[in-house]
Amino acid sequence: MTEKITKTDAEWRAQLTDEQYRVTRKHGTERPGSHEDLPTEAGTFTCVCCGTPLFEQETKFESHCGWPSFYAGNERTVGMSQDNSLGMQRIEVHCNTCDAHLGHVFPDGPQPTGLRYCINGVALGFVPEEGAVSDR
Repeated sequence: MTEKITKTDAEWRAQLTDEQYRVTRKHGTERPGSHEDLPTEAGTFTCVCCGTPLFEQETKFESHCGWPSFYAGNERTVGMSQDNSLGMQRIEVHCNTCDAHLGHVFPDGPQPTGLRYCINGVALGFVPEEGAVSDR
């Protein structure tokens, strides 16, 4: 298991942009459609807070919901918990290494999992696969 990363609120504020901090540390949500320019080359989406690998490019799909969507996450590093905020029952998705809020998961995704991890793009970093050709 990965060792937990803990920082003070001041340390997170100093490391992250205002929007990254609001979303990942305060359980916010970015505007829909604000991260349609994510990379499409082979690689791994990581936690913007700690760099932990979370989602592989090949699991990303276009769900037309306004946020980046994946049908599977890394089973060791992507955690889930009950979220009863805003008068709804949802499943929150977080980074198991630093507890960053990533988004939510819903049971309306494509096969093979049937899941849609609806993730805030501002919560993601990206590491291209070695030798991948950039699409930008």
